[in-house]
Amino acid sequence: MRFHAAIELIGARWTGAILRAVFTGQCRYAQIKAAVPGLSDTMLAQRLRTLEDEGILERHVVPASPVQVEYRLTPKGRDLEQVMDAVRAWSHKWIPLPPQAPAADDAPAVQTSR
Repeated sequence: MRFHAAIELIGARWTGAILRAVFTGQCRYAQIKAAVPGLSDTMLAQRLRTLEDEGILERHVVPASPVQVEYRLTPKGRDLEQVMDAVRAWSHKWIPLPPQAPAADDAPAVQTSR
């Protein structure tokens, strides 16, 4: 039951790509959206809300003009990084790239200080 819930959470469409963007230092809404081509505003907002509700991300409002919103990993979210790295490594071994796909996914995740 726990395994199924975990797979449903991280396996939801766009969630992995959103988490990867946050793991690589993209913490503002616009940065995350730019890092995930094809992701709509509605879907990004929905996924960010879900990740907040699950305690994986925290939303922080930065008092500026205009107001900025940043998303930060919680300890629970940081623990997912090893899981996502393992899935990425597995995919590089077993999932072939489509012929026209860019190789940007081949770069290792950027380590950031959190």
